[in-house]
Amino acid sequence: MSMAVSIECLRKIYRGGFEALAGVSLEVPVGSVFGLLGPNGAGKSTLVKSLLTILRPTECRGTLLGQPIGHRSTLSRVGYLPEHAKFPEYLTGRQVIEFSAGLGKVPAAMAKRRTGELLERVGMADWGNKPVSTYSKGMKQRIGLAQSLVNDPELVFLDEPTDGVDPGGRIEIRKLIETMRAEGKTVFVNSHLLAEVEQVADHVAILTKGRIVESGKVSELTSRGRHYEIRTEGPVPPGIREKFATQGWEVAGDRVSIQAHDAGPVQPVIDALRAAKISIREVKEARISLEDLFLSAVNPDGKEASR
Repeated sequence: MSMAVSIECLRKIYRGGFEALAGVSLEVPVGSVFGLLGPNGAGKSTLVKSLLTILRPTECRGTLLGQPIGHRSTLSRVGYLPEHAKFPEYLTGRQVIEFSAGLGKVPAAMAKRRTGELLERVGMADWGNKPVSTYSKGMKQRIGLAQSLVNDPELVFLDEPTDGVDPGGRIEIRKLIETMRAEGKTVFVNSHLLAEVEQVADHVAILTKGRIVESGKVSELTSRGRHYEIRTEGPVPPGIREKFATQGWEVAGDRVSIQAHDAGPVQPVIDALRAAKISIREVKEARISLEDLFLSAVNPDGKEASR
């Protein structure tokens, strides 16, 4: 599998000795949506800025789009939406995108065409010629997303892309990210909105205190707590409950839980309930959520964690 980003070791120590990144290693497959999760201050933005040479890392070994991290011309194939992006208030949204195109040395004809297309894609076509000073926070975020794509990048870094965007806009941005993946782009997303990342990401990594504590495919990580639940009409009778307990099946009220990776072990439970003439109203597969995984990874002692 080809990697858009492959980090062997990334360290960043700020003046005063604070270690923001403690030898991070990470791989981001080409053509995937990768979610980087972590509490505030975990080092997420520092990691992205180090990859883009906005910050100078203390130590960095790895590749970005097949070239050593820091290779200047490779950055022309990368798009970036920083967290809390700010643009000159006197510029129009169209001018912001065109200015970014100029910085990226995008040919003028291509920049003009791409700007119009991107204003449509982010839902800002009717506002493109109005100054940024008239925009809401969510509208500014949409323009920021558009400018990150003006050079038609192979790899896009989005730092909190839905920050300040209303629910409808979040759905639109999620669809845009899915479209980018379908086009073969690699999308690297920093976000604290775990449910949204779970819906769109193929792979995730959880960063806390400058270290990666979990990483892998979302489907594999969330399958760890895979189990099946059966809901009955009314509580399971004591006699049946005790019988189930001897089989290792957990019963709480009207819910029977079976730890299993497939549906095979569920069948004997259903048969036993039917034999006892107990009505079944629901059978479902359940997995650990990305939020549960996140909380257990960043807060193994169970204390409340700040996100």
